[in-house]
Amino acid sequence: MSVLVKTPVPPKTTWKPGKVKVVRALCKYTAQRADELSFDEGDLLYVYDKDVDPNWWRAKCGDEKGLIPVAYVEEQTQEIELPLHDAARRGNVSFLKEYLKQGISGTGLDAAGNTPLYWAARTGHVECAKELLNLPNPVVNAQNKMGDTPLHVAASHGHLEMINLLLEHNVDTTLKNNDGFTAEELAADKSIKNAIQLHQRQYNGISGYDDEDYNDDDSD
Repeated sequence: MSVLVKTPVPPKTTWKPGKVKVVRALCKYTAQRADELSFDEGDLLYVYDKDVDPNWWRAKCGDEKGLIPVAYVEEQTQEIELPLHDAARRGNVSFLKEYLKQGISGTGLDAAGNTPLYWAARTGHVECAKELLNLPNPVVNAQNKMGDTPLHVAASHGHLEMINLLLEHNVDTTLKNNDGFTAEELAADKSIKNAIQLHQRQYNGISGYDDEDYNDDDSD
């Protein structure tokens, strides 16, 4: 039986993005010792150090770090293939920030050609979208295999706050998807249509108001 050796002050682990295994717990685990990690069913775990002991790996869940049994990870978890997409879709900002901080690409594509920003836009998770848009080269106009951009999907799902955020980052409102629709045409919400139209006027150097909208009393 392997003996778990405790170190008084574990050295700070350098995260290696290519070697981090991200899993979701299928059931609850309660730590048996002070240096172990407890977590609940559905929690996301970063397994980032596999050299501690043959039977124990070091992992992180939220802001907590600790050891988890290897057998448990192999048998009671499900690996997340695209954790950044998953975080954006679920609105898990802390998870998303951590992964971006470690250099994981914020512009990777899933099987349908969707970026993490697409999923944040589709689900309306504004805080996740803000983190992705703060990247040096955010792909705000990336089109998936259906030709949809983050703006398209935010418009079709009625996420006005997301629309305004994307417009602040100068998305291309003229792009059409494979069915020939722009984001404005997909929007059922009048306020979204208005926001896109106003942005287009401003982009083209046209006042956001028509002449007749001005009160005659304002002019000399």
